Amino acid sequence: MSENKKIVFLTGTRADFGKLKSLIEITRNEPGFEVHIFVTGMHMLPEYGYTLKEVEKCGYANIYPFVNHTHEQTMDLSLARTVEGFSNYVRSLSPDLIVIHGDRIEAMAGAIVGALNNILVAHIEGGEVSGTIDELIRHSVSKMSHIHFVSNEKAKDRLVQMGEQETSVMVIGSPDVDLMLSENLPSIEKVKEYYKIPFDSFGLAMFHPVTTEVTTMAQYAKDFVDAIIDSGENMVVVFPNNDLGSSFILKEYKRLEAHDRFRVFPSIRFEYFLTLLKNAQFMVGNSSAGIREAPYYGIPVVNIGTRQQNRALHQDIINCGYAKKEILSALEATKDCDFEKEDLFGDGRSDQMFLESLKKPAFWTLSKQKRFIDWIGK
Repeated sequence: MSENKKIVFLTGTRADFGKLKSLIEITRNEPGFEVHIFVTGMHMLPEYGYTLKEVEKCGYANIYPFVNHTHEQTMDLSLARTVEGFSNYVRSLSPDLIVIHGDRIEAMAGAIVGALNNILVAHIEGGEVSGTIDELIRHSVSKMSHIHFVSNEKAKDRLVQMGEQETSVMVIGSPDVDLMLSENLPSIEKVKEYYKIPFDSFGLAMFHPVTTEVTTMAQYAKDFVDAIIDSGENMVVVFPNNDLGSSFILKEYKRLEAHDRFRVFPSIRFEYFLTLLKNAQFMVGNSSAGIREAPYYGIPVVNIGTRQQNRALHQDIINCGYAKKEILSALEATKDCDFEKEDLFGDGRSDQMFLESLKKPAFWTLSKQKRFIDWIGK
């Protein structure tokens, strides 16, 4: 490449930053690339830990923060604001590539801006299925993206089924596995000291709202908190994302303050979270971490409700409904689990495979005019 290629990574949450981090690291240290990071979404909310500061602690140059919503805004208004802010940013920067992850409105905004401004868009971890509104957003983002870096062959097959060109889909695994298998994770002693966690043994609890079930989320949140209180277990609890219905969960979490068996955090640094997960006795809730990361460490998982419906599931994950009795029964069952570690999302070389793709001249000449590959009649 004769001149530096400008790459913008767009991050809106602590979770997608964890997925993008290894890709950011490997490209920023490679000659021929100029890396920029657009930080928005939950990163900018003080009540969720203001995790912009965690991005800044990484020492990256070219960080651009943007506030895209408040609690009063709905997802569609937040999307509109993100499109406007990111569009203005892109027009001033003129990037060669926009890299987005997953299934949130920030990723959709990045895809919209890239597609409508003739800029290559690379989507990380498309082609997956799940419950709630996430699936609609994820597939929409894929259709507006030019290049797809997916976690496994099943995800690739789904994108091809959706009419994407097979040559535009690269299987690289899940980038967070790069960090999970790293030898540089902090020790459990360091993590406990940093977050003032006194427990010798503990579980992890992460419960997110399901936007399509918002009318019943208040009851679901109450049953979840009732169950973890009655379980008698020590738990590290992490705030939900800020989707519609999160206020019900946060309200119920206030009840945990009366119990010294809980430590509740708005956010946890991703590498520190991985160390906690690796050393946890179990995980409970409906976070994708229970589906994606926990099987790599052989951690028993209680997966509640519909949020991860249809996701690739480890055979020993314990699925249950939202009722308190079901959650307690599933938590009891984790004590008899003997999980084998399972690899569903790569072997920790996603960053290298991503970089190899970017270093090929053909990558940068991919057509921005998308073509639907029709299966009908074949």
